[in-house]
Amino acid sequence: MKKIRLYFAMFAVAFGTLTSGCSKAQQASNSSDEEPVTPDSISNKKVLIVYLSRTNNTKAIAQMIQQEVGGTMVALELVNPYPENYQAIVAQVSRENETGFLPSLKTKIDSIVSYDVIFIGFPTWGMQLPPPMKSFLSQNDLRGKTIVPFNTNAGYGLGSTIQTVKELAPNSTILKEFSITGGIERDGVLFVMEGEKEKQAKEQIQTWLKSINLKE
Repeated sequence: MKKIRLYFAMFAVAFGTLTSGCSKAQQASNSSDEEPVTPDSISNKKVLIVYLSRTNNTKAIAQMIQQEVGGTMVALELVNPYPENYQAIVAQVSRENETGFLPSLKTKIDSIVSYDVIFIGFPTWGMQLPPPMKSFLSQNDLRGKTIVPFNTNAGYGLGSTIQTVKELAPNSTILKEFSITGGIERDGVLFVMEGEKEKQAKEQIQTWLKSINLKE
């Protein structure tokens, strides 16, 4: 019993906030040899921004990205929403990760094939990609698309999230991700993307977009 309680405590720490938000931009390599889109071409591309958010920090980052590159913004919603209670969702997501369960999505994106550049935003949950984002990547054919990940976390980093994105979208070009820390739901720290934090996030996003040639 002590081992079970210890495991749960360690998982809760790793789980961190469920839609965290704000630190340094961290980057990963492209998953293919294709050339990334350039500032001259992004204006001619159809952009989609898909995000999963619980405490609205990831949503805030999605909005900031949209302000810079435009595009359509869509929130991932579940057929059966996660519980509001923090401990309950920690336990549920742990079970889903262990079993490989992919929750059904309420969100349906019409004509996803028509989009060229797809930003995907997600928090780090249990040091893994959240099950709903796994559902999105598994249920949609994104071959030939340029995928741009962005992440919020509770200070524990990206975990295995980017590797999972690459595994679930093997025929897409994966650009360098943006990652930032902020809220810690476990500690009652929820939305943090305001004031000086918001200003810093916007500056970091601009720098990141320039580094991946999506902004001049």
